[in-house]
Amino acid sequence: MATPAAAPAPPNPNPVPDDPPPPPPQQEEEAPEQEQETSSPPPLAPTTSIEPTPSGGEESESDDSSSVSSAASSAPAPAPAPAAAGGAAGRPLPAAKDLLHISFNQDYGCFAAGTKSGFRIYNCDPFREIFRRDLAAEGDGSGGGGIGVVEMLFRCNILALVGGGDNPHYPPNKVMIWDDHQSRCIGELSFRSPVRGVRLRRDRIIVVLENKIFVYNFADLKLVHQIETAPNPKGLCAVSQQPGSIVLVCPGAQKGQVRVEHYGARKTKFINAHTSRVACFALSQDGRLIATASTKGTLVRIYNAVEGNLLQEVRRGADRAEIYSLAFSNNLQYLAVSSDKGTIHVFNLKINVGSTANDKPMPAPESEIPHISPPLSFIKGVLPKYFHSEWSVAQFRLHEGEQYIVAFGHEKNTVAVVGMDGSFYRCQFDPVNGGEMLQLECYNFLKPSDQQ
Repeated sequence: MATPAAAPAPPNPNPVPDDPPPPPPQQEEEAPEQEQETSSPPPLAPTTSIEPTPSGGEESESDDSSSVSSAASSAPAPAPAPAAAGGAAGRPLPAAKDLLHISFNQDYGCFAAGTKSGFRIYNCDPFREIFRRDLAAEGDGSGGGGIGVVEMLFRCNILALVGGGDNPHYPPNKVMIWDDHQSRCIGELSFRSPVRGVRLRRDRIIVVLENKIFVYNFADLKLVHQIETAPNPKGLCAVSQQPGSIVLVCPGAQKGQVRVEHYGARKTKFINAHTSRVACFALSQDGRLIATASTKGTLVRIYNAVEGNLLQEVRRGADRAEIYSLAFSNNLQYLAVSSDKGTIHVFNLKINVGSTANDKPMPAPESEIPHISPPLSFIKGVLPKYFHSEWSVAQFRLHEGEQYIVAFGHEKNTVAVVGMDGSFYRCQFDPVNGGEMLQLECYNFLKPSDQQ
């Protein structure tokens, strides 16, 4: 079945510090569509980097079974220079309605956009388009150019793509491993139901289906674990990014529950986070803190990922809202939240996570409650919990009803916001005085740079 391939790709002449080592030679496989290959597919480790910009166990038979295959490998030609921001002159720009997907990379330094004609990669600070790929014009897929999922791996040349939209470039039930220096797919994972999400780390590929999650080894695409979940149409999943032990968070089997897999400790933890269905969650880079929000969208809870105990609860607002994204700051001092209300909130985390991997997060101090004079002290016991809630320290107001995702910038006390309306914002908050954030930048990332 497997035949030796041509010589491996040469090492990256300009590696960035977080590039993995170059892979061993690849192999070619012809895999049946509906069953897992028994032989090992070729290694698909990243070899070269996207142009950087400095800035401050077992498989069971089911309807979701997968298959793996890979393209024949040859020594790639030198990587093409990324297209200038805005693309070729005269190329039609997609309207915001043509956007199908937006997501940040693992360190929040870049974000990706999937459109009805391909995908694009942007740098956050300073803002600029790094490159774009018009797959509809290339016509090398089974359909149009629609890309519904783009998952970056930090800044390297390997991305995971899933077709999307009315005219997808790839089948929505396949994860395509794209090597941008070869401008083609070098492998794929096939499933019997649509792919809802993909998460990458240097040693794992996580594929999220409606009711199941598959975890693959990145080097050889071997299936190492699969998880049954409650219905998960949003493709909710998060994975830690620090080297070493792997922590994965996904919906549990019950309403309001999240499941935490600690692969290093071979331990599974279930957290009953909410009484309503979980709508969004985030995992800190080191895998120690989890933030969760329910479909009510009024409260956000922060849990210890190891013990599963509640550390802090903050309030976004009183009205029901759909939470679109949650993000921890790198120093774990702040949490950012975006929702369909159009306001970005930044909360102060009162959690001591220590400075070593062995430290455990400590419970937050009680919320600060305004002083109540002794004659009225009896009221304190009957005041609604609403009045004792911890509220955001900073806010940034955008358009209600639009979908925005949020992340912390590399500069201190800055936040990056990307919208499905094609907008990019970078703003700064005052950690002492709080209040309205200061807008630093605003771009329509679907326009050429000379039209910003």
